[in-house]
Amino acid sequence: MRVLPRRLRHGEEATLVEHLGELRTRLVISLIAIAVAFSVVYGFHGQLLDWLNRPLPEHLRKPTTFGVAEPFITSFMVSFWASLLIALPICMWQLWSFLAPAFQERSQRLVAGFTAFAAILLVGGIMFGYFIALPAAVHFLTNYDSNHFNIQIRARDYYSFVITVLFAVGVVFELPIFVLALARLGIVPASKLRRNRRIGYVIVAAVAVALPGIDPVTTLFEMGPLMLLFELSIWLAVFMDRRWKAREAAHEAAFQAGDG
Repeated sequence: MRVLPRRLRHGEEATLVEHLGELRTRLVISLIAIAVAFSVVYGFHGQLLDWLNRPLPEHLRKPTTFGVAEPFITSFMVSFWASLLIALPICMWQLWSFLAPAFQERSQRLVAGFTAFAAILLVGGIMFGYFIALPAAVHFLTNYDSNHFNIQIRARDYYSFVITVLFAVGVVFELPIFVLALARLGIVPASKLRRNRRIGYVIVAAVAVALPGIDPVTTLFEMGPLMLLFELSIWLAVFMDRRWKAREAAHEAAFQAGDG
């Protein structure tokens, strides 16, 4: 008896019932992965909360709760978001396995490479957000007008802020994937990206301002990597564009030779 669904090959036909059955199975696998990750994360949620509290000042590292159920709900939600992050590769793989038959084998390898690159960038963005952007934003906000306020940190609001900052920085680090996709699809050729990089910088700055982040420090820390990643994305798009064109020329030459 097959436990995992079989991935269809490109062009392989299947009935609607078979597609729905495969989709249901892959959804169940994703939910099981999230449940397993949650059971593990919740067992260590105390260490997770301590890890998230480290950017706070020493005297504020135990955020305040105001309701009877708030400690449990807050710990549950933090563990849930962490389990989603841990199970994300499995969920993405199940989604890709379901959609892959719609692409040719060559395109499947390309999309798989883009997905792996995106996962690496996401991890890099979250690490940058935790170690660089989050401590700077927390320091700025918890010391702003501290002479006029009795500053206390509510647990629910703090962890929502942490998730927002890490998510925003993670999205920022996905910029190379977006630029490469535009170049690969021919929407914005690499040569045009190089010529119009000033317009791109203006758009990037506007995106940084529009991303989640209520303080100027977070915005600046999002804008800095965005500018750098945009410039790197341009040169990466130029490099990959040359490889794509060379590969397409080789395939065309091989095809013409075969016809001859």
